[in-house]
Amino acid sequence: MPEEPGISEVPEVVPVPARRRRRGRTTLLIAAAAVLGLGAGTCAGFLIQADREPTRLPSLSQPVLTQAKGEGPEPLSAAQDRQVKTDGDLRKLLLSKPKGAKDPESGVEGWLTMADYADQLLRSDEMFSDLAGAEFRRAVATGWDVGSAYSVEIRLVQYRQEESLAAMDRTGNWEVDDTNSWPIPGTGYGMAYVTDEPETEPGYLPLYSAEAHAWRGDIAMEIWIYDTKPIPKAKIMDLAERQMERL
Repeated sequence: MPEEPGISEVPEVVPVPARRRRRGRTTLLIAAAAVLGLGAGTCAGFLIQADREPTRLPSLSQPVLTQAKGEGPEPLSAAQDRQVKTDGDLRKLLLSKPKGAKDPESGVEGWLTMADYADQLLRSDEMFSDLAGAEFRRAVATGWDVGSAYSVEIRLVQYRQEESLAAMDRTGNWEVDDTNSWPIPGTGYGMAYVTDEPETEPGYLPLYSAEAHAWRGDIAMEIWIYDTKPIPKAKIMDLAERQMERL
């Protein structure tokens, strides 16, 4: 009698591969019909194109355009061409002295060298170095006195601006603490400032001040007004707007 298998023996389990779903005849027929349809359409297209006459290509030569006759536009006048104005005599762009005004006691008039201009600023030695780095080109100044206390100073400072927008940068770097401020219309970032409290020094009358700073192109505008009584906002704004209109 054949021996019965032991309890410890386990029959080997053979893995059954998963069944792949078979495609029916309908799927194959549809695919074959699509291929035949594509081939038949392509053949028909070739046959129709072969029966047609070749399409003529457009000529490569273009018609000669008739040149306009008459004189070209006239060049801009110096009043219209800003570069002509700013590369010319800057002194002609300064505001004129009002009637009844006197020459300033400070004697600041006409062209200013870089040293002249730096000498009018606080920390002159430091400012001279800064102006050289800012590509200072040239500057002009004017001013006037009215009576014994009221005075005006105006400067136009031009920069080469080969490396940076120095006119704009320096316009926004003035120390204007403890002032009221307003934007100057038509100047973008131009500002006017008026002090509320005067500067006082023993033996002198109190001194009020107002100033305006703006720029256009490569020229920075600077205006100062000094008086022994408070300076109205309208006065500094009027000077600033009229001076900027000339740039």
